[in-house]
Amino acid sequence: MANTSSLAKKGHFLVYSADQRRFVLPLEYLKNQIVKELLKLAEEEWGLPGNGLLTLPCDAVFMEYLTALLERHAAEDVQGALLMSVTSIRCSSCSYHHQEAKS
Repeated sequence: MANTSSLAKKGHFLVYSADQRRFVLPLEYLKNQIVKELLKLAEEEWGLPGNGLLTLPCDAVFMEYLTALLERHAAEDVQGALLMSVTSIRCSSCSYHHQEAKS
């Protein structure tokens, strides 16, 4: 859920979407495979944040959808489908960069 607080409350962490919306998420979300994949993508895309601001490679609409699914404890197959879409974006991005490097 989007939040305008400058600090995360205990048991939560802050992330930003690519369009700079702030999200305060429960630490338990760090166990979720979709969140893990987004964190990997963020590290591959931008490296580790030097300014302490963790930006995920997705927009606020995607983050709102993801948090709604996680809050409602969506079924494994629904989360699996979303994970597949995240990893397919990753694969598309990797192949695009690979083709660019060959040119």
